[in-house]
Amino acid sequence: MVNGINLLLQFLDSFAFIVLAAIGLAIIFGMMDVINLAHGEFIMIGAYGTTMTYNAGAPLPVAIVAGVAVTTVAGLILERTIIHRLYDRPLDSMVATWAVGLALTQAARILFGNSLNSIGIPLGAISYGQFSYSLYRVLLAGVAVGVLVAAYLVFTRTEFGVRARATIQDPETAAAMGVETDRMYTVTFAIGSALAGLAGALYAPTMSIVPGMGSSFLVEAFVAVVTGGTSVLLGTTLAGGVLGSVDALLSNLYGTFVGQIGLLIVAVLILRFLPTGLSGVVENARERMERDAS
Repeated sequence: MVNGINLLLQFLDSFAFIVLAAIGLAIIFGMMDVINLAHGEFIMIGAYGTTMTYNAGAPLPVAIVAGVAVTTVAGLILERTIIHRLYDRPLDSMVATWAVGLALTQAARILFGNSLNSIGIPLGAISYGQFSYSLYRVLLAGVAVGVLVAAYLVFTRTEFGVRARATIQDPETAAAMGVETDRMYTVTFAIGSALAGLAGALYAPTMSIVPGMGSSFLVEAFVAVVTGGTSVLLGTTLAGGVLGSVDALLSNLYGTFVGQIGLLIVAVLILRFLPTGLSGVVENARERMERDAS
């Protein structure tokens, strides 16, 4: 019973981390075909903004909002100054955002030193048997689900979502029909940046705030986006579930290091045998069912 609870809580933790780390990157890559290698540093900006606001005396919810706001502004500046010149040039965008990431890391080190005073995990812990687990980390799984639902509603049930998807699928036709494609790209990049900032803001109380902290998010986010496939939201959800399960099971049995190795091995196997990703399998099955029904 206790082992089952441990495994469930570990899964919720891994699922939340993967989803929150990946969703912003998935939106930018899936809808704009831009691989933002500065994604980890944008998460770092969210964490720094949250921590500094909290240390200045603000309540944690206000500090989280501040961290997201700062990251959104940083995303807008990056898109308007660099990214908008590199659409349809994915390799160039990778090099440019990689350079931006290095610059942001060094800027954080120069301006704020090697670390900031940490916030501390709020809300206490859940006790079961001889064990306990952070309630805050459990709630992050609920936040991850909420973010997925909100993103689904925005991109499928709103006029902005229709215009954004039209821009991605056929920008020339969308522009001819009156859609301001440049504005759609800018807003989409800002949303992805805001979600990166949200990940950093939410995890700021759980981590050491150091300039290189974004790298721990980027690897799992990139793996989740690649294994998830072309469907942004479905792929992120499936990747979070599959990779989170593997990480949770192996980490619970053999430790965190083995869990990370197992996650990467499963990702390689998915890419080898499921070239369209996890979402591609679901979409192919759905198409077969529709053909059979007709």
